[in-house]
Amino acid sequence: MEAADVHAWLMAGGNGGICDRFDAHVFASILSIGLCESSRRACPVPDTVGLDGDTLVEVAARIFPHASSLFGRLAGLAGPDCGEDEQCLRDLLRNCTTEGSTTEFWLADMMARRAMAPNHLWQDLGLRGRRELSWIMERHFEPIARRNTADMKWKKFLFRTICRDEGFRLCTVPVCDECDDFDACFGDESGESLLARVRRDTH
Repeated sequence: MEAADVHAWLMAGGNGGICDRFDAHVFASILSIGLCESSRRACPVPDTVGLDGDTLVEVAARIFPHASSLFGRLAGLAGPDCGEDEQCLRDLLRNCTTEGSTTEFWLADMMARRAMAPNHLWQDLGLRGRRELSWIMERHFEPIARRNTADMKWKKFLFRTICRDEGFRLCTVPVCDECDDFDACFGDESGESLLARVRRDTH
């Protein structure tokens, strides 16, 4: 199955889980992209979604109960090896959840893993646009979301925050609008959804 088909299948049976439709869509998007990448790269699913196998089994049971048998095959798989950047991002997001819920911790770990990929963060999460990522941040990571007052690109902002919190100076320009790389942090962040791209590239 293609990533878009997996997403549709997960969402078709997602009404019996603990999440509302938007959150179910977010988890379905990340899982769909992750499953597709795992197959293409011949690597374990935890390496592409950021959660160990037992946690993925729990995610399916609680959000997509109709998919429990499929995800049950992942039980016992070890979690991914996290580099320093990913671990710092995990810690930042986990420390800035809105409610401190289990689903928010899952989402923090999944987002940190997907942020290691090269595209815009919203794309590597399988979302339909940047605005959906902003909704996630405002809804589930409100303490950090409200700090992005200049609407910086989310991946740039998160890593900039990590550097500031750790006492590093990320850039030497005192005012952003004086910087030659302004567009790298604040420029256009449009593009094609990876779910749509995967479907197109396989035809």
